[in-house]
Amino acid sequence: MKRKEFIKNTLLGVALPTFLNGISLKALAGTPLMHALSNYMNDDKVLVLVQLAGGNDGINTVIPFDQLSAYTNARTNIALPENKVLRLNGFDAVALHPSLTELQNLFNNGQLGIVQAVSYPKPNFSHFRATDIWMTGSDSDKIINTGWAGRFLNEVYPQFPNNYPNAAMPDPLAIQVGSVVSSTFQGPSFTMGLAISNPNNFYNLIEGKENVNSNSRWGEQLNYIEEMSLKTDQYADVIKKAALKVTKQSDKYPAQGKNPLADQLKIVARLIAGGLKTKIYMVNTGSFDTHSKQTDDADKTIGTHANLLKRVSEAIGVFMDDLNYLQVGDKVMGMTFSEFGRRIKSNASGGTDHGAAAPLFYFGNKVKGGVIGTNPIIPTNVTVNDNVPMQNDFRSVYASILQNWFALQPNDVQNVLQKDFAMLPIV
Repeated sequence: MKRKEFIKNTLLGVALPTFLNGISLKALAGTPLMHALSNYMNDDKVLVLVQLAGGNDGINTVIPFDQLSAYTNARTNIALPENKVLRLNGFDAVALHPSLTELQNLFNNGQLGIVQAVSYPKPNFSHFRATDIWMTGSDSDKIINTGWAGRFLNEVYPQFPNNYPNAAMPDPLAIQVGSVVSSTFQGPSFTMGLAISNPNNFYNLIEGKENVNSNSRWGEQLNYIEEMSLKTDQYADVIKKAALKVTKQSDKYPAQGKNPLADQLKIVARLIAGGLKTKIYMVNTGSFDTHSKQTDDADKTIGTHANLLKRVSEAIGVFMDDLNYLQVGDKVMGMTFSEFGRRIKSNASGGTDHGAAAPLFYFGNKVKGGVIGTNPIIPTNVTVNDNVPMQNDFRSVYASILQNWFALQPNDVQNVLQKDFAMLPIV
């Protein structure tokens, strides 16, 4: 292949690695050109999705405090002590894991809520398939090749990717901090978002640092691709300009690298405050697949699961603090999700196995806090096969966000989610 043809083909759709001074902008299915803003989307609402990969143990995250005896009996080797769990104002029946102090504060301030027992009919216990179900919004027995957020963005920007970016929507529709764009953002024909490969590469971009060694075997060619990409792909400059508008952020963030989720959310806050019109961001952390040694043998309040939850709580807490410091807190809503929960009864290895329903958190200055749903009932003679039954379909959460946060019309919500789902009072 001639060099000119190689460059042309590369820039028009083949996924580039981290060539844009270290930032990975991956459309994966076409050039990342975005669409005009629909009339009802003239507000600046933003959604941040926080993926807890691996299947979070909901019962040790949101403890059924009104069933402590049954809870302790079901989880003799991982149960949290009564005097260590975190209490919630006005909700005596539930408590939080001791590591979730920042989330407790947000809840008590009315900036965070809990949706109990979220799942879907006939749950799947495979990590890959369950994740796909959450990202596409499909029934468990159906395969959908588009993501729920991708269908939403396509509903609002139906001409993607022709003639965009433009003055009405100069920015990416969706951004994921990660090596690839999630299937959540897959539209009917094109991926509706792009990926920032990792925090280090983001800072390389805005600081103008090179990421390719020109003395390497491929260096000369890659530098040429990088140069051409920076000229042809406008989003690198758009992101850089937005980031450079923010010169100071909250001083509560941990040092870079100590909390990877906080590192990701710090970038999101900076881009939102920098003025990007991007509608949805996605970050992730894991692994919550705690089959064994979920807690420390001597102290059940510490261990693997405690460390994971502490990372989430610290990251969301400082993210909210930063958003308000940057005076953009009112425009942002976030939610956590995990592909499934864990079983009610702990296993003999001091862990929990793949289960069905689990709680999720939603947060923001404008959310309606509280607890939606009730604690799962823990049977007296619980077995290792017992699951938390579903109370709320995860697509009800999506529907509530689409209609009550993004102001999508009810018939359009149904079109995006391909069914009608009950609304939840989260906004």
